[in-house]
Amino acid sequence: MYFIKTPFWLRLIYRSCIWRKPTQDRVLYLSFDDGPHPEATPFVLEQLAIFNAKASFFCIGKNVQLYPNIYAALIKANHTVGNHTQNHMNGWKNNTTNYIVDIQEATKSISSNLFRPPYGRISFSQIKALRSDPSLPQEIIMWDVLSGDFDTTISGDQCAQNVIQHAGPGSIIVFHDSAKAMDRLRIALPKVLLHFSKLGYQFKAL
Repeated sequence: MYFIKTPFWLRLIYRSCIWRKPTQDRVLYLSFDDGPHPEATPFVLEQLAIFNAKASFFCIGKNVQLYPNIYAALIKANHTVGNHTQNHMNGWKNNTTNYIVDIQEATKSISSNLFRPPYGRISFSQIKALRSDPSLPQEIIMWDVLSGDFDTTISGDQCAQNVIQHAGPGSIIVFHDSAKAMDRLRIALPKVLLHFSKLGYQFKAL
């Protein structure tokens, strides 16, 4: 079970995290988790370039080490990168010490002040520990809208509709540049970019 649109009460509980950007302008913040990936990430870069869109990529440290050239391409294209831990670690299933060590390991490959917890799962003690170390990323980026592209039970068209129906000015939207999401991403991302471009939206990096 997951929320397509992040409910107000969840944003209130984790109020120190960033869920959306306060603006009335027609701006969306696309983000992509779990890359870089040798097939999905180049596809995303190609689609973003078509629409002159910028985005934010929350990268797993071990994937950056596997595909340094793709990671370099993200930076060269002026997209934003963020830390998504070294091993896609679930904060609720790991103690604070191990969690912080995993983030620290990712900083060896990813230079960024942005962090997104895998699965959105992070404890208050982990947030406190993260922010007590200025050498680690300080801005914890969550999201306003999930595309659901990780969900193998739905279609790419449904993923696109999830975003189209729920996103608005300032929304931070999550897609995944991963093997698991690729079938749905290939359909959903172009539709989302086209729909909101026609409405006059810009796509910016965080």
